[in-house]
Amino acid sequence: MKLRRDHWRPAYVGIGSNLDEPATRVRKAFAALQALPDSGFARCSPLYRSAPMGPSDQPDFVNAAAVILTRLEPHDLMRSLQAIENAQGRRRDTARWGPRVLDLDLLVLGSLVVDEPDLRVPHPGIAERNFVLFPLADLAPNMHVPGHGSVQKLLAEIGTAGPRLERLE
Repeated sequence: MKLRRDHWRPAYVGIGSNLDEPATRVRKAFAALQALPDSGFARCSPLYRSAPMGPSDQPDFVNAAAVILTRLEPHDLMRSLQAIENAQGRRRDTARWGPRVLDLDLLVLGSLVVDEPDLRVPHPGIAERNFVLFPLADLAPNMHVPGHGSVQKLLAEIGTAGPRLERLE
């Protein structure tokens, strides 16, 4: 998919960590997002603490979301997000939904829909995850998530379902 490099799109990124001072890791991710090429940092949500979605024998997560404006193509942006994860010590050989130093998910990229084996945007789990929707609602409650509707609508549908969630800031 080739996009015009002069076209800016809002990119919403979900951020999570539950190892090695998770709140510090999330804040470092905010700083790293500010340094992305062909991008400008817009805002970040407050931090939230959530129970793990996967195995329960792991620490709670600290979650947040950020929005950047970017001219990066979807795959380039995803590679940049993975480079940030790797720089903070992310290992990819761990159990699915297991503990992690840093997890960055590309949630929404403007109005784009990408459905490829190595990248899906909007993020496929966005509508079922309260720890994604609450921080996203702090940034853009009326944003339309392609194929799903508004963030407010998704939040109303999920209600209090999902892992225990507590706002930290």
